[in-house]
Amino acid sequence: MRADEPRRPGAIPSSHPLARHTRLLDIVGDTARVRARGVALGELARIDNEDGERLLARAIELDGDLVTLQVLGGGKGLSSHADVRFLGRPLETVCSASLLGRVFDGTGTPRDGGPELVGERRVPVDGAQVNPVRRRLPQNMIRTDIPMIDVFNTLVESQKIPVFSVAGEPYNALLARIGFQADADVVVFGGMGLVFDDYHFFRHSFEERGVFHRTVMFVSLAGDPVTERLPVPDLALAVAERFAVEEGQRVLVLLTDMTAWADALKEEGITLERIPANRGYMGDLYTQLAQRYERACQFLEGGSVTVLTVTTVPGNDITHPVPDNTGYITEGQFYLHDGVIDPFGSLSRLKQRVIGSGTREDHGQVMNAMIRLFAQAEEAARKQAMAFDLSDWDHRLLRFGALFRSRFMAVDVSMPLEAALDACWQSMAECFRPDELPIRPSLVQRYFPHPERRA
Repeated sequence: MRADEPRRPGAIPSSHPLARHTRLLDIVGDTARVRARGVALGELARIDNEDGERLLARAIELDGDLVTLQVLGGGKGLSSHADVRFLGRPLETVCSASLLGRVFDGTGTPRDGGPELVGERRVPVDGAQVNPVRRRLPQNMIRTDIPMIDVFNTLVESQKIPVFSVAGEPYNALLARIGFQADADVVVFGGMGLVFDDYHFFRHSFEERGVFHRTVMFVSLAGDPVTERLPVPDLALAVAERFAVEEGQRVLVLLTDMTAWADALKEEGITLERIPANRGYMGDLYTQLAQRYERACQFLEGGSVTVLTVTTVPGNDITHPVPDNTGYITEGQFYLHDGVIDPFGSLSRLKQRVIGSGTREDHGQVMNAMIRLFAQAEEAARKQAMAFDLSDWDHRLLRFGALFRSRFMAVDVSMPLEAALDACWQSMAECFRPDELPIRPSLVQRYFPHPERRA
């Protein structure tokens, strides 16, 4: 099997402490029901199909001795005569340095053709939330070398923030760029329902940029059973927490796409005949999302977990249940449309904790001035579109707007924060006089480019 070849998901090693033995009652979609006593919610089971295939399943609903199983390998081809053996433990994942540079599927099984991690320490995926008194207030910036993030909506260590976008936008390219440019110790990537080309793109990008050796990937492909998308965020976050707590690492978790994950939740709810709340999504959507996002944390003693996700917005409707609920949980958003990060739709609610204190003294003033001038440039463009007479100031604003878009807004623009701040000063100097800038005079005197440096 090639390293990048899709594999049949759900296979597990044959050696497990087994308990209880019974048969399936019925199979609906990717769920199956069985009668068994003493089973805990979330407990793992091994299903031995008649054709010899072995799959993992989780107990997701208990009604007396009737247990509903979520078949992680998918219910296709499953026989009602298959044997079910409960393992007496929840879903677990290996947690050691052996994970780095490896790719796993939605059950934690190697997808890269490498060996099983036998004998390594394992930890439960559904761990307890961090005690709030063991958390520390965010205080450090995560540099990404993307100007629209570093300058205008700074990513802060332990922040939880999504990329809002629509289908067809380069959100995966943006996420990959953040992954290999961010100053994190470990990158944990979770892909849910990725087409094979996107999976290959992420892996190739991390390898080509030399960060794959400190990256762990959990990937459920589009051709895999939908149920395999559901454990991916939990696997990624469990591994991230262990690296942060036990190794003191700064861990960046990248998840794409949370809307695909929520759709898998919806499909499971429909299969279980649960009553939907809004557009077919279950009433606990907010809770399910919050349980994952709230695992972002700056630990009092140890490292940190920063969570950056992609949330596609169906029909660009921000009132859609997934982005709508996400907005109440997270600390801002990066709004990607037309191939650029929108400076007006994007927001980092924690950026004020690091701007100026952890970055150059002119950062805050430059950020505010650039956005204010760009807003005026957009107004001048609307006046031009309506054939109004334009003043000299309007023409200079239009030139500034063009410079802003070409130098900062595209997702493929890359430069360190200090170079980006210098580029901001240069852009303002090419269009405006020092006394026209809404910036403190002492900063203008220190950072405004000399005349010979202007274009």
